[in-house]
Amino acid sequence: MINGENVLNVPNMLSFYRLIISPVILYFILTGNETWFAILICISLVSDALDGNIARTFNLQTKFGAALDNVGDFASYVMAVLGVLVFKWAAIEPHVWILYLYILVWTISYIIAFYQFGKIPGLHLYTPVIAGYLQGIFLFVLFAFDFYAWLYYLAVGLGVIAYIEKCFVLMRLDDIRSGVKGLYWLVQKQKQER
Repeated sequence: MINGENVLNVPNMLSFYRLIISPVILYFILTGNETWFAILICISLVSDALDGNIARTFNLQTKFGAALDNVGDFASYVMAVLGVLVFKWAAIEPHVWILYLYILVWTISYIIAFYQFGKIPGLHLYTPVIAGYLQGIFLFVLFAFDFYAWLYYLAVGLGVIAYIEKCFVLMRLDDIRSGVKGLYWLVQKQKQER
């Protein structure tokens, strides 16, 4: 129990897995082992899809779990981008501008969160969640089959939009809280509260 929350549950174990497996994934990136990188990053992406769904379905959501999920997501995203740049650079290079834009907006969202709140943003907005699923599909297809430019632009482009929205949401919030669906819902709720 942490702060009255039962934190020993399956969703938190999945988030913790993503955190502790990241150095192993980094090792496979640095040693050029694309096969094990691809296997472990895909497992991490599947665990990311599962943890939130399990937490919501079985009412296991906790503040600790939301924070742990964000740290695990952060580690997984960094490893995924590094792996793509190392192993699939030839395919990505002609289209890399949108990946750089995504990294920029993603980084800005974290800077805003740290500046405003001093912590990692645990919002779980709809668009970043959907973008995350789509990016997971893209990465799986990229490493299991081939590079498809249309899927890349769809996944990364939605990520850019999602993190732009996250920046605006962060700037409108008094404190980071989970359960904020998106900018539209936040604006509507703030109008109702006036």
